Amino acid sequence: MGAASRVALVILRIWQLICAVIVLGILARFVHFVVDAGMTRDGRIIYGLVVASLSILFAILCIAPFMYSFLAFPADFAFFVMWLILFCLLITRTGTHTCSSPWFTNYWGFYWGGWWLRRPFLGRPGAFIRSGCSSWRTVLAFSFMVMVSFLVTTFLVRPPLHSRVIGPLV
Repeated sequence: MGAASRVALVILRIWQLICAVIVLGILARFVHFVVDAGMTRDGRIIYGLVVASLSILFAILCIAPFMYSFLAFPADFAFFVMWLILFCLLITRTGTHTCSSPWFTNYWGFYWGGWWLRRPFLGRPGAFIRSGCSSWRTVLAFSFMVMVSFLVTTFLVRPPLHSRVIGPLV
């Protein structure tokens, strides 16, 4: 492996870690709001929490440029597939009507904005649409970016041409 690919891999691992932490943080905060309201959690959101948590663990374990992190390309591809599934599951919730879809206004926007605390609801029409729209778009954007970074790391690393003892690359 060349020096440039080692540096690129470390930078991509750091980027994967950052993206997964952002997605995990936003989804965990949303689940906190839903639990506070006493309602059930959406299975797609729970899947997102699991994928983000596993990705954080994987990125931390493989961030150092040791040989095992370069041999992890099958896991990189598996994480790419998991993030692809997550992105597709999340985007099909809202479709092209990201912040004006019925799911968004009745679930994400309702709980993100804390509208369950205001009973009876005497708010403005369209108030749900503005509640949490940027956070939902952030989840979608960072899910896509981490998915692409796992795909890039899958093709960036390859099995070595000769076997080597697992250890630091010098």
